[in-house]
Amino acid sequence: MASTKGKFKPSAGMKGMSFSHMAKILSRLMGYVVKPRKARFTFAVICVLISAAVIAYNIRFTQTVIDSFIVPLLKMQSPDFTTLNREVIRQVIVVIIGFAANVSYAVTMAVIAQEVQRDLRDKMFNHMQTLPIGYFDSRSFGDVMSYYTNDIDTLRQMIGTAIPQIITNVAFIVCCTVIMLITNVWLTILVAIVLALCFILLRVVTNYSSTFFKVQQGVMGKLNGFIEETVSGQKVVKVFSHEAASMDEFSKLNEDLRQAAFSANRNANILQPIIGNLGHELYVLTALIGGILMVSGFGGVTIGIIGSFLQFGRQTTNNWSQMSMQLNFVVQACAGAERIFTHLDELEEQDGGDISLVNVSYAADGTPVETAERTGHWAWKDGNKLLPLTGDIELKHVDFSYVPDRQILHDITMSARPGEKVALIGATGAGKTTITNLINRFYDIDSGSITYDGIDIARIKKPDLRHSLGVVLQEAALFTGTVYDNIRYGRLDASDEEIVAAAELVNADDFIRTLPQGYNTVLAGNSEDLSAGQRQLLTLARAAISDPPVMVLDEATSSIDTRTESMVQAGMDALMEGRTVFVIAHRLSTIVNSDVIMVMEQGRIIESGRHAELMEKKGRYYELYTGVFDFV
Repeated sequence: MASTKGKFKPSAGMKGMSFSHMAKILSRLMGYVVKPRKARFTFAVICVLISAAVIAYNIRFTQTVIDSFIVPLLKMQSPDFTTLNREVIRQVIVVIIGFAANVSYAVTMAVIAQEVQRDLRDKMFNHMQTLPIGYFDSRSFGDVMSYYTNDIDTLRQMIGTAIPQIITNVAFIVCCTVIMLITNVWLTILVAIVLALCFILLRVVTNYSSTFFKVQQGVMGKLNGFIEETVSGQKVVKVFSHEAASMDEFSKLNEDLRQAAFSANRNANILQPIIGNLGHELYVLTALIGGILMVSGFGGVTIGIIGSFLQFGRQTTNNWSQMSMQLNFVVQACAGAERIFTHLDELEEQDGGDISLVNVSYAADGTPVETAERTGHWAWKDGNKLLPLTGDIELKHVDFSYVPDRQILHDITMSARPGEKVALIGATGAGKTTITNLINRFYDIDSGSITYDGIDIARIKKPDLRHSLGVVLQEAALFTGTVYDNIRYGRLDASDEEIVAAAELVNADDFIRTLPQGYNTVLAGNSEDLSAGQRQLLTLARAAISDPPVMVLDEATSSIDTRTESMVQAGMDALMEGRTVFVIAHRLSTIVNSDVIMVMEQGRIIESGRHAELMEKKGRYYELYTGVFDFV
């Protein structure tokens, strides 16, 4: 969003939330608030109502004091001290009850607000785990993080503070209206006219300001995304001396956020002075009209009634003013809640598979038998049938597009027989990684077929399919935790001894033992204290501990220096032994011993064969290998 000068304007098509739309969002939100904790919420509401009734009663006490004590004194009459003393005692009791109710609902709603935040974060995170990869490809990490921070925090303010105060104000206005109607109908009509004007203003301004609150939450998500990208890419920023340009971009987004927030709060905050001035006018009109009615003897108006109505009018307009301020938080929370619910309404990754992966052992006659123990042998379970997992993967005439009208893969036909090593090479964007994404079913193909041991992968349950595949990516993803924890990520039930054996297999054991606490060394998520090669060795060990029948190595050695690569290659060869392996590599020296080499260009396979065969053809592979043609 480009920065603008002067008055901030929302983007085209951005509309404010109507009262009905806000009501739907609030209704859904209150389902999270009320349903799991009906008793406590009901208790809080009762306390709020008691608090409102106490305020109304306090004002009603004014009439009693004036008519039963002050007026008789002015007329040189003896006041009714018995009535006054009784009312004072009641007043003290009522104030104590009101104080207890205030404290009770404040504490209860604060606890409920924190619980709702916790429950919503749990629900959002659990739902996020079910979303397809495409969801994350189309959003910045910072924007997704904004759901868990800024958007969810607006709900805490609303649930803990705004809603109780709005309920208090509404309950007070209702109580006051009832008492005023009982006391004097004519003065009540006067107050009602002013309150109706307040309501109309509240509705119009709230609807308008909601536009800017929605923009504010959206821009805040963009700003968080930019900050996340800049922090994670700080080395690149400094290497290319991009600080000034980054600062300019940040300033633009920050200014957009300031202007959106200013516009939202400016439109919302104009209500308070307007309603305040209406309250002043109501005060004057009540005194004037009340005085005329009292002097004329019409309607049974007394000085005490006028005094109480002056307070009723001032207090009710103050309540409307307070509601206008609290509605700012409600509108902002609705904008945040709308983003959260949009996230929660995202369709989960569709599976549709009915074939599962099971551990098997083999009877004397070679028949597979399902077992609960890990045996190192697997089979596909299709109903009552067990089909041994061999690692035979085949793609036939596969077409694929990430978005319509932009085809990435064209008529891809290839196969990887059990135990074969298949290498995919080609320029960036040729479609190599896309093929491995399709094998994992991160995306579904447009046409053609992909089979695994003769089974269409669409029939295999996604978790089971992915469990059979070990993946090592170019970017070594580590998590905050010990070395043990990071390797065990590949198989949660792995013992420490098995983890050490996996590390030894890929030649990671030596460097791990040089760390301060060895395998118990705690690593930060980015692991800046490790070299790129060491981080990659840990991800290789993670793949080794999972012991999958099929391996996918996506530029797994690209970040490893030549010396480290020679160490890792021996471990990788042992890891790949007997497994079907897909290798994506720029270093052609690492794939010369592959069973099949596929050369890709613009989503098509243009050459395939063994190293020697392709060298004899003197085609594109020959040019790449000899350096006549380089990757671009």
